[in-house]
Amino acid sequence: QCQLSGLWRNDQDSLMEILTVGNDGDFQGKYLTCVTLAGGCARVSPLKGTQQQPGEGGWPTFAFTVRWDMFSNATTTFAGQCFVDADGKEMLSTMWLLREAVGSLEEDWKATR
Repeated sequence: QCQLSGLWRNDQDSLMEILTVGNDGDFQGKYLTCVTLAGGCARVSPLKGTQQQPGEGGWPTFAFTVRWDMFSNATTTFAGQCFVDADGKEMLSTMWLLREAVGSLEEDWKATR
């Protein structure tokens, strides 16, 4: 069974720490992205999420939101599922959606990636 709490590193060298997952599936943590327009890593940003409690032997699905603190006027939401591979290594498979603030409704088309 996969446990979300702990320290995770993605293939872009960003780091995420998920603190204890509550009985209701809610969790908090920190995210340090190393994918920035300026290059290098940004400041640590807070995250909040929830995990669907898995059934017997199931792989949990989850979602979390990162509020990019002090370096971007954007928010990113991730949704995914936790797996254990053949070697026993826990892996998170996620998709993300980033929303940047824009100055007008006419610019809305370019605000989401």
